Amino acid sequence: MHVHILGICGTFMGGIALLARELGYEISGSDANVYPPMSTQLENAGITLSQLDDPGQFDAKPDLVVVGNALSRGNPAVETVLNQGLPYTSGPAFLAEYLLKNRWVLAVAGTHGKTTTSSMLAWILEHAGLNPGFLVGGIPQNFGISARSGSEPFFVVEADEYDTAFFDKRSKFVHYRPRTLILNNLEFDHADIFPDLDAIKRQFHHLVRTVPGTGLIIAPEHDANLQAVLSLGCWTPLEAMGDSDNATWSIQNVNDDGSQFDVCLKGERQGTVKWPLIGMHNVHNAIMAIAAARHAGVPVAHAIAALGEFQNVKRRMEVIGEARGITIYDDFAHHPTAIESTLHGLRHKIASGRIIAILEPRSNTMRMGIHKDSLADSLAEANQVVLYQPDDLGWDLDYVRSRCKPPCQVMSNIEAIIQFVTQTAQNGDHVLIMSNGAFGGLHKKLLDALQ
Repeated sequence: MHVHILGICGTFMGGIALLARELGYEISGSDANVYPPMSTQLENAGITLSQLDDPGQFDAKPDLVVVGNALSRGNPAVETVLNQGLPYTSGPAFLAEYLLKNRWVLAVAGTHGKTTTSSMLAWILEHAGLNPGFLVGGIPQNFGISARSGSEPFFVVEADEYDTAFFDKRSKFVHYRPRTLILNNLEFDHADIFPDLDAIKRQFHHLVRTVPGTGLIIAPEHDANLQAVLSLGCWTPLEAMGDSDNATWSIQNVNDDGSQFDVCLKGERQGTVKWPLIGMHNVHNAIMAIAAARHAGVPVAHAIAALGEFQNVKRRMEVIGEARGITIYDDFAHHPTAIESTLHGLRHKIASGRIIAILEPRSNTMRMGIHKDSLADSLAEANQVVLYQPDDLGWDLDYVRSRCKPPCQVMSNIEAIIQFVTQTAQNGDHVLIMSNGAFGGLHKKLLDALQ
């Protein structure tokens, strides 16, 4: 079967391409924006890429077209598929039909931490010798790829609440039918498709409805939004993470940067995680992954040992390099909650070092200005802030600059940012670059300039 994928270079659709290739299908695909690390993965897998606007991409008459959710009516490729009557489906539906049937699906949902927690869970299962399949929205460095089919029965999937496709406006995760479900957290996001928080809660409720009574749901007891979702109806056993007497899982003796902590099950200490990750958000992610792995049969002690060898996902506090004693990090943080937690962890890790935080407001929600009132506070632990103002942002970042506690600059081009950092950064500084896109290649350009 020849499968052609529209929007193939997105992390999710690129993963679909790799999985379909493993199944033995002939794979081709197109996209408008091609950049590493996904483009590198696809090229290494021998998958041919073309431009999204190339009319010749359908000359081979594929047996099935998988349409990414970034494409809508009016896109020439979508119109060609419809006009030629080519069979088409969505990425989540393809995954459910061709990969997840008869699998024990472990899904990770939530506003933050999906990719990292999914990667932790896949690694714990791998460390236990279970050879799980997985599809995550990044590249776990323990595996070096974002997706694989693995061995039955286990399959770990990052369960995104974003909509499925132009013809299916349900959240992606309703297709997956997990037996084990992690609900990490829930805040308002994706303002481009959800009118309010209640609309997101409704989709999460639909997800909860798909988990069987023989399955397991894991959720933090302190997240009021998730508790509101569960109050709408829950037909599955629930394990809570928190500090109350009713919590199944809890954390003790966390050091300042989150690189060491004790794991407790029903009040009994199970062991200590010592790892290279930082931040309380990652401590919470770890507990969730340990709990899900236990449901799949992995003893807690084995999961703790696995996390000691866990390497974080690329673009999650990834060290790009060091020059002149200045360390450059690449981080995916694009929501004020994630930005604040990331900066907090880095602050405690480096103690007295200066942090220069550079942010590109690139997510759809950020570009709409939804988070502008909380963005300044989330950057408080930096020593210097640089905000990138692209021409098409639609709102003025000076609004945030005027509210920032640390000194803050707003700049409208990459070269200006490079010049500013190279002139102001000192030996011992840490430059944290935050974006969920390529950011014009800033990471490497800045490293080269410093060198």
